Amino acid sequence: MLEVRGLVKHFGGVRAVDGIDFAIRPGEVFGLIGPNGSGKSTTVNLVCGLYAPTQGQILFQGQDIARVATHKRLSLGLARTFQNIRLFTNLTVWENLWMAENAPAHRAEAGFLKRWVGGRGNARERISQALEFSGLAHRADDLAGSLAFGEQRRLELARALAARPRLLLLDEPAAGMNAEEIAQLDERIRMLQQQGYTILLIEHHMELVMAVTDRICVLNFGRKIAEGTPAQVQADPAVRDAYLGTGA
Repeated sequence: MLEVRGLVKHFGGVRAVDGIDFAIRPGEVFGLIGPNGSGKSTTVNLVCGLYAPTQGQILFQGQDIARVATHKRLSLGLARTFQNIRLFTNLTVWENLWMAENAPAHRAEAGFLKRWVGGRGNARERISQALEFSGLAHRADDLAGSLAFGEQRRLELARALAARPRLLLLDEPAAGMNAEEIAQLDERIRMLQQQGYTILLIEHHMELVMAVTDRICVLNFGRKIAEGTPAQVQADPAVRDAYLGTGA
């Protein structure tokens, strides 16, 4: 579904991403991990279109999107959450999801009335499903800014789902969560995979990554140092060296 070939990004003299290659298969949960400064967030921002690559290809369903505008990537089926929560805090929970459903990528569909009040799978129904999935149905009319931190994280996920992605990019979704909230996130990621979603997970919480991913790519200083199943990555000396400072 997504293939990155020879991806490079320079910021002045800094090689933030230095020739990365990986591919994500339809229906899998693919982890992208590495120490701070390893290039994870830069890679995600390149995939989403916030940065343009210095060189390399980003193929999404066979199409090179490296120079495609960010909003057009949404229409192709790329949606994401952010490491630092980015909600419309002065809008209600429902309105935040309405914004995702009413994005320009979806406006051309059918027509306003048919899209919103039509038959099965209409926009209102999809918003209701996102609210139920995120456990926020009881807070639909509350301002997003009034939600607790964990609830705001769940709303970001629900908003990304409302955009109807083919590939969902989760950028450190467990950051700031407590143990119970992380366990609930684990369950939601598994449910999304069962529903057929393809997920790119960028995360520092190793227990979560090892529990939910099918394969993992490990970055360090902008380069890929390992790729494989969670068990293979855990046993790789280069990974232990990057995280622990020793290959032993």
